[in-house]
Amino acid sequence: MIFDPTCSRCPRLDRHLQQVRQDYPDYHALPVAPFGVSKPVLLIVGLAPGMHGANATGRPFTGDYAGILLYETLYKFGFSNQATSESLRDGLKLKQCRITNAVKCLPPENKPTPQEITTCNGFLSAELIGLRPGCAVLALGAIAHHAVLLALRLKKSAYPFAHAQHYTLPDGLALFTSYHCSRYNTQTRRLTTPMFHAVFRQIRRYLDTQF
Repeated sequence: MIFDPTCSRCPRLDRHLQQVRQDYPDYHALPVAPFGVSKPVLLIVGLAPGMHGANATGRPFTGDYAGILLYETLYKFGFSNQATSESLRDGLKLKQCRITNAVKCLPPENKPTPQEITTCNGFLSAELIGLRPGCAVLALGAIAHHAVLLALRLKKSAYPFAHAQHYTLPDGLALFTSYHCSRYNTQTRRLTTPMFHAVFRQIRRYLDTQF
């Protein structure tokens, strides 16, 4: 499925966004499109838009606390032209990279249901199918990791989630994993900046051998 900015396939999410648009008329409050180059060598998969981040701005991780560490890291490792992402007009451009979410709409309490993840999975599947062999996929968190496996019709048991894992998939893609760069994970130090940078260092070394 090609991304649909008018998608309303998930009734609960559609009702939630209708209410958000009433409460915050200046917010995007619609499905959030992937962002980045059209033919990436790295696809980053997050969970879903944040209420006052991507749901407000219309761009993944932009204006969101989780985006602070993500965009600083992308810049550090040569995947963007600047280290911050605050609005659609901030001049940010990604290099070799594209960012998407497992679920394209804001879920209540940041918790999509299994059915919503499955319903939205066709969009992620289309994004993954478009990648060349040798490309890397970074899943941020267990839900994104499992959504990638679902989209590729792979068994969870064969590719268990853990921070800083690296799997070679049957279609020639490389799957990397990290704890999500959420406020909770960074403030509790479940995920530190050096830990996150180490994952990207691993990805960069891998891509340098492929392209």
